[in-house]
Amino acid sequence: MKRILIVSLLALAGAAQAKEEQKDLAALAAPCAACHGENGAKPITPDYPVIAGQYANYLEHSLKEYKTGKRKNAVMAGQVAALSDADIRLLSRHFGAQQSHLHTPSVHGKAE
Repeated sequence: MKRILIVSLLALAGAAQAKEEQKDLAALAAPCAACHGENGAKPITPDYPVIAGQYANYLEHSLKEYKTGKRKNAVMAGQVAALSDADIRLLSRHFGAQQSHLHTPSVHGKAE
């Protein structure tokens, strides 16, 4: 009986955390949509990249470089300045998982 209670409590805690993460993700991703479009798939101008469907590790690396100043772009530097590494990782995974017209072959040679 105690096991069932413990497992139930852990499941509820996990669900609450997932819901909080979704809320955080929506707030974190909203500024991205201003330039990259909803879900990162339709930028407002061809000068901005499509980030939907891009490799998550590439997005994470790029955002961290904007944050450190290794990549130079005043707008992006301002956008990422307050993001934590966890925020950057969450955003990168989110946009990497979105549908896109990008062709991003996996490391195994199959399109993702």
